[in-house]
Amino acid sequence: MKKKTFALLFCSILLYFMLPFTASADTGPKPSVIITFENMGDELCYGTLLSETDSTGPFSAWNGEERLIENYDLDLNIWRAFADYQDSDGYFFLQRGWLCSENKRLEWTYYPPSRFKILLYYPESNTFAVSGIYERYAFDSYYKVNMEGINTDPSEKTIPLLTAEKNYNPTWELISLFCRIVITILLELGIAFLFGLGKKNFLIWIGIINIITQVLLNLTLNFTLHFRGSMSFILSYLLLECLVFIIESALYLVLFPKISHKHIPQWKIILYTFCANAVSLAGGMVIARCMPVIF
Repeated sequence: MKKKTFALLFCSILLYFMLPFTASADTGPKPSVIITFENMGDELCYGTLLSETDSTGPFSAWNGEERLIENYDLDLNIWRAFADYQDSDGYFFLQRGWLCSENKRLEWTYYPPSRFKILLYYPESNTFAVSGIYERYAFDSYYKVNMEGINTDPSEKTIPLLTAEKNYNPTWELISLFCRIVITILLELGIAFLFGLGKKNFLIWIGIINIITQVLLNLTLNFTLHFRGSMSFILSYLLLECLVFIIESALYLVLFPKISHKHIPQWKIILYTFCANAVSLAGGMVIARCMPVIF
């Protein structure tokens, strides 16, 4: 009966990761595209992302009717300049644009296009600069554009071409991953002493098993957060902790009786595993709240 229950729960968790995550209504965070412009001058500059499709989420290309203009907080003259731009690949202006020269960034944080071009407009010289075709590569996609050498002189006959590259650095994520794993293992080893499992043989196996499960858990969570977003991350966190509890319980039930010189009740092993994982889960949430830089 226990084996069937474990198998059913395992299959349910596995099925969750095989199916796309959906949410009803318009809840939760949305994908984003964030462009950083390096070596950008102080000339007034606006930017947008041209879309391969004529709509994404609530945003769509203008159909030519004046009453249907959606310029949001964009100056109407700037909006018209973008709307009049004719892209060589037929990409669409979705009526969204931002001032980029102030903070040297373009942030489309609500339903950005999947495939896009970066288009910059300089109203003082009435010139454009455009990129090649790029696409969202993660839930939050970061790019950087080196503006050095980009000439916006209106006498130039050709539109300057922008080159973007992914601006994702995994170094800090690896450091935070290591910190989370170390903290979790220390917590679970501490709980082991409270259950009378503080002898060397127990601690070695608890450490080995936790290193394996925590590395797999945290790598999966990082992958989930990177590609599927924070709502999916939270649900995954809870489900995966249940899976870790099942795996660790099964391993401890097999190993502890073999390395112990006296009988250890099964309920005690299961209770230890439950408490250890509950404390590590709660500890993770506390750390995420008090020290968000680690998460």
